[in-house]
Amino acid sequence: MPEIVLTTLNARYWHSSFGLRYLLANMGELTPRTEMLEFGINENPTDLAARILESRPRIVGLGVYIWNVEPCTKLVADLKRVSPDTIVIIGGPEVSYETENQEICQLADYVITGEADRIFPEVCGRLLTGEALPEKVIPAPVPVLSEVALPYDLYTDEDIAHRVIYVEASRGCPFTCEFCLSSLEIPVRLVDLDQFLAAMQTLLDRGARQFKFVDRTFNLNLRVSSAILRFFLDRYVPGLFLHFEMIPDRLPDRLRELIARFPPGVLQFEIGVQTFNDEVSALISRPQDNEKLEENFRYLREETGVHLHADLIVGLPGESLESFGSGFDRLVRLHPQEIQVGILKRLKGTPIVRHDGEWEMVYSAHPPFEILQNKLIDFATMQRMRRFARYWDLIANSGNFLESTPLIWKGDVSPFEEFLKLSDWLYTTESRTHGIALPRLAQRVFEFLTEVQGHSQEFVAQRIWADYTRGGREDRPKFLKPFDLPAPEKSRAALRSLPGRQGRHVSGLSEQ
Repeated sequence: MPEIVLTTLNARYWHSSFGLRYLLANMGELTPRTEMLEFGINENPTDLAARILESRPRIVGLGVYIWNVEPCTKLVADLKRVSPDTIVIIGGPEVSYETENQEICQLADYVITGEADRIFPEVCGRLLTGEALPEKVIPAPVPVLSEVALPYDLYTDEDIAHRVIYVEASRGCPFTCEFCLSSLEIPVRLVDLDQFLAAMQTLLDRGARQFKFVDRTFNLNLRVSSAILRFFLDRYVPGLFLHFEMIPDRLPDRLRELIARFPPGVLQFEIGVQTFNDEVSALISRPQDNEKLEENFRYLREETGVHLHADLIVGLPGESLESFGSGFDRLVRLHPQEIQVGILKRLKGTPIVRHDGEWEMVYSAHPPFEILQNKLIDFATMQRMRRFARYWDLIANSGNFLESTPLIWKGDVSPFEEFLKLSDWLYTTESRTHGIALPRLAQRVFEFLTEVQGHSQEFVAQRIWADYTRGGREDRPKFLKPFDLPAPEKSRAALRSLPGRQGRHVSGLSEQ
C-alpha cells in the first residue's frame, strides 16, 4: 500500500499532469512507496477523497492551479475532516504566492512554493520519519535542471494514445510581462539537450505523435530551438504535431528555413501578441517590435504551413475598447488561424497589481480572477467583451464557419466592430453564450448576415451549407431547405464557382 499519494484535478481527461510526473520521477528511494492518481475537476471532491484514502496514505501531495483551486479546496477540507492524521502537502502556481490569505493553504498541513521537484521527496522523507517541520510554508530553492530527473518514462501507453504529451526543453522566461507568472521565473534554464532528445526519441519509438512544449519562449535560444526542430524534421512521420509558444518578434532566417521545411499542419505556434498599443506595452513592461511581428506573421502565413494561434488580452491597464479593437483589426488582417481573446486575470504574485490604483482595476474575487472593470472599460462593457470572446470561439475559432465568418466583415469595415455587432445581436437573440447547438448557431449566423447585414440569402446559404457539411454532416437544417444546395459531397466543389470566394480560409479568418 502506498504511503504517499500524488494527485491533482486536471481540466480535461485528455490532459496529463506534467507536474505530478516530474514529482514522481524524482522521488528516489521513496518511489516504491508512492502512487500517482489523476482526477478531473468535474468529479465530486468527496468521492475523490474516498478514492485517495482507500490506500490509507500517510501523505497526500496535491497540485493546485488556477483552474482547480476551488474543487481542490473542497477536497482538502474533506480529507482533513475524515482523516486528520493524513498529512496534506500542496504546491503549484496558485499556492506559490500570497499563501497567507488562501483558504486551501490554511487547510493544508504544508505548502511548498516554487518548483518542488527536488524538495518534495526531501520533505516527505523527513515527515515519514516522524519529524515535524518547523515552518508550514516551505520555499523551494530553484532546482538545477541537470539534477532533476526527466519524467517522460512515466507517460503510459494510454497517455500516449489518448492524452496530451507535455514536454519542456527549458524553464523560465527572460521577459517581465506584469500579467504573467513566468515573468517571476528568471533566469531561463535549459534541460540537457542530448538527454532531452534521447527522451523524445523514446516517446517517438513508443508511438507518441503529438507533443506540446510548455517552454515559455521556445525561440529564445536559437541553438536549442533549431536542434529540436531539426530532430523532429529528420524523424517526420504522418500525424506528427508539435505545439510551441513563440516570441512574436524573433524569427531569424535560421529558424525560418527550418520551419518552412515542415509539411502543413505539423507545427502550431502559440504567439502572445497581447496588445499592439505601445503605451500599454510599456506600462506592463512588455517590449515588442510590432513591425517585426507583422513581418513574421506574413512570412509564416505566406511561406509556411504553420498553424498560428495568436493571443490578445482585454482589460490591460491603459487599453481602451477602441485601442483593443484597433489591435484586433490589425491582427485579423495578419490572418492567424486562431485568435484567442483572453480576459485579463489577476494571477497571484504578478506585479500587475501595481496598476490597481491609477487604472482602477477591479478583479473578481473568485477563480480565474478575471478583471471586472477598470478606468477605461466599465463592467457592462467588460461583460460585452466576455460574450465577444465566447462567440468568437464558437464561430471564428471553431472551424465550423470557415467560409461564413469572413462575410461578417466583408468590405472596408472593422472586423472588430462588425463582430461586436454580431455578438450583441446574438446575445439579445439567444440570451446565452453556452449550450447553443450547431444547427441553431448556423441559423443565427445566417440570419445576421442576411437580415442585419443584408447579404444575399442564396449566397450566404451556399457558404453556410459548405461549412455545415465540411465535417461530414449530411442533415440539412430547416432554415436551409428552401435553397437549391448541392449534395454534401459536392458542396465544396460547387462553392469554388461562387463569386468573391477567397483563396485561403482557415478557422474563420480569410484574406480581405
